[in-house]
Amino acid sequence: MIWFVAALIGMGAVAWVFRFAGQAATGNAPKFRDMPYGVAYGYVLGVVVLAWLAWAYMQGRSEDTAIANKFFFLRIAIEGFIIFAIAAWVFRLFGRSVGTAGTKKLFRSMPLTASFGILTILIYAIFAIFAGAIAPYGQEQIIPGVAANVIPGGDPTLGGNPDFPLGTDQIGRDILSRLIYGAQNTVGIAFATTVLAFLLGGTLGFLAATLGGWLDQLLSRAVDVLMAIPSLIFALLLMTIASVWAPQLGIPLTFFMVVIIAVIDSTRVYRLARAVGQNIVVMDYIEAAKLRGEGLGYLVFKEILPNATAPLLAEFGLRFCFVFLTIAALSFLGVGIQPPLADWGTMVRDLGGFVNFAQFAPMAATAPLLAAGAIALLTVAVNFVVDWMLQKSSGLKE
Repeated sequence: MIWFVAALIGMGAVAWVFRFAGQAATGNAPKFRDMPYGVAYGYVLGVVVLAWLAWAYMQGRSEDTAIANKFFFLRIAIEGFIIFAIAAWVFRLFGRSVGTAGTKKLFRSMPLTASFGILTILIYAIFAIFAGAIAPYGQEQIIPGVAANVIPGGDPTLGGNPDFPLGTDQIGRDILSRLIYGAQNTVGIAFATTVLAFLLGGTLGFLAATLGGWLDQLLSRAVDVLMAIPSLIFALLLMTIASVWAPQLGIPLTFFMVVIIAVIDSTRVYRLARAVGQNIVVMDYIEAAKLRGEGLGYLVFKEILPNATAPLLAEFGLRFCFVFLTIAALSFLGVGIQPPLADWGTMVRDLGGFVNFAQFAPMAATAPLLAAGAIALLTVAVNFVVDWMLQKSSGLKE
């Protein structure tokens, strides 16, 4: 604590010197003259953090195994950040020189974060679509002659196997293959659920905004009741009930999960679609369409929906993240995507025991962290793209 307080005081002194020296060196230029002390302190703090990260990275590459193990995950995170940043920059550069005039213009105005998000989503889509061709083994395949719980890393001295770089699970299935198939199952089911939620919530929301009256009141009060219940707890309760009905009806539990999550999340979509629709139905062109005798279908699909695309697309990205995380949470709790299908939430739960090897073999602890990292990375990527779409649709400039 004493060293921590001393470091804060020392950085404060350096910040004051930095601002004073900048004013003296630049002849009291506005940049330093008007600089608040907090901003100067932030610059110093940023330099200190970067210096510590550089020192920690070098410690992670130390020849002393005990020291390197302590900073293993930080080193991997730094290297991953640099690799993804370079890949996003190259992808944006490629998009600016290849494609149609419209796509080139889009890539020229695209920030690096959005480029990273789009590249990540494309990689996930490729793995999800071509999982059967990319994965070395099937997601259900128990490999003959291979032991269960093979340690990730491929080091035979620690119980690994070079043929299985990410090891095997508790019944002898290849973790790498299941991680790839997890993209197909988790992401694919989340996408289908989000589409269903938008079809249901968007349709009812536009109908409520267009027709109003008793239909609007009935749907809005029903949505208020559903939104008053915490979504994850409500989904867990309904999935527990569905787990009893599913075997009796002969319907896969995953089907119930898609319908339950879609209905719960459609309430959020309904509120947005209704609010946007109510702002549109009072416009003059809607009144003109009504005077021409246009029907309800024309008003919704030709007039309201095209003018509500931007906020709905942004909401689609956010809803997809929430649905994705909800499915992973339910699978982690054992009522989501059911075995033998590969799912990242279930993998985090089943492979959690590998974390015990983190102290002396950090690579062995990556099995559950890779599944958790795949969930986190896709969530961040989608949010980057959504932020960019919101910025473009709102007309805000950096």
